[in-house]
Amino acid sequence: MEHVRSLADEGERKIAWVSEWMPVLNGVCDRLRAEGSVEGRRVAVILPVEPKTAYLAASLAAAGAEVTVAFQGVMVHDDVAAGLAARGVEVFAKRGSTHDEEQQYFHEVLARRPEVVIDDRADVIRLAHTTHPEALETLLGASEETTSGVTALRAMEADGTLKVPCIAANNARCKYLFDNRYGSGQSAVNAILDSTNLLLAGKRVVIVGYGWVGKGIALRARGLGAEVTVCEVEPFAALEAYHDGFDVAPVVLACATAEIVLTATGVRHALGAEAIDALPDGALLANAGAVDDELDVPALRARASETRQAREHVEEFRLADDRSVFVVGEGVCVNLSAGEGHPAEIMDLTFSVQALSATYLLQNAKNMTPAVHALPAEIDEHVAREKLKALGLRIDRLTPAQESFLRTWEAFPPT
Repeated sequence: MEHVRSLADEGERKIAWVSEWMPVLNGVCDRLRAEGSVEGRRVAVILPVEPKTAYLAASLAAAGAEVTVAFQGVMVHDDVAAGLAARGVEVFAKRGSTHDEEQQYFHEVLARRPEVVIDDRADVIRLAHTTHPEALETLLGASEETTSGVTALRAMEADGTLKVPCIAANNARCKYLFDNRYGSGQSAVNAILDSTNLLLAGKRVVIVGYGWVGKGIALRARGLGAEVTVCEVEPFAALEAYHDGFDVAPVVLACATAEIVLTATGVRHALGAEAIDALPDGALLANAGAVDDELDVPALRARASETRQAREHVEEFRLADDRSVFVVGEGVCVNLSAGEGHPAEIMDLTFSVQALSATYLLQNAKNMTPAVHALPAEIDEHVAREKLKALGLRIDRLTPAQESFLRTWEAFPPT
């Protein structure tokens, strides 16, 4: 029991720390509490269990919601889960959980018949449509956190499978412009450097994928002195990387001289066997994307003649030709598997979006079609303006004459 109390105390310290750096979420949840917007409503939070997620869940619970949290694997921080449970939130999560345990966690969540799910990778929404259809009887909708989850939901919508409205919270400007870019950029690089205690300056870094996450990592890696090469399949993204000043090359060619490779694609096996065969001895591999097997770690393990734990979050794979490659964070989203995730100030934006997205679904889902919906623009802008206010920043507004000009289509509008 003493160990459990100690674990919860450490988790509580972490949750309390981030609460000081999330002023917009504090304001949102104060408003929800005053309005009673989520009072007695059942909300499931399916997100990596780290301090910011815990604070989102705890804030919704403090506003009156019945909150259940679940997640799996190495993206669970046991002390944070214990600290959140000590605050009275129901938590189903354990670091290193087995596949069967993970499925049981999600079963427990759906058994509580959530009205809204704040989902990650569409994991629970997919289960509700397959193995737990009874949950759809009371489920109003979902708010999706990740690019890969939105992709899955759009596929469900396209084939007529999707039965509830889902808001693509990931596509809100307050999310992808900041969380995906600046959050991932800093936290992925930090996790690798903290895990290895190596210097980034001068190293040849390959980034597979130049979406918002890849852009953020490339920016941070270059800022710390790395030589960055981008690999892409999409021509516009490749051109953008080139015009941003990065080298662009096919992944196998780029890997031939790579010292660090990060995937950020949302696609399975983005780093395949041919690319791994091209890597020099001692290369570091990490996955910064939301799909766990962007690095095919099981295939790498099967090919290795020997493996060992080189550091806490670093595993060495010795290959048949006597090369070694090192995988950081088990090949799972590195900023969470080997770190505490994005900075609190960034997640202040994301989780304010999620809290308001969930509230919007509770109030409006019955009038929405079973499809993937954009977050209402006024919610997105409200979060941005509140963040500016919290930062003490002011901006200008258009004058009535300027607004009129933008609404006028004539070539020579009257003065």
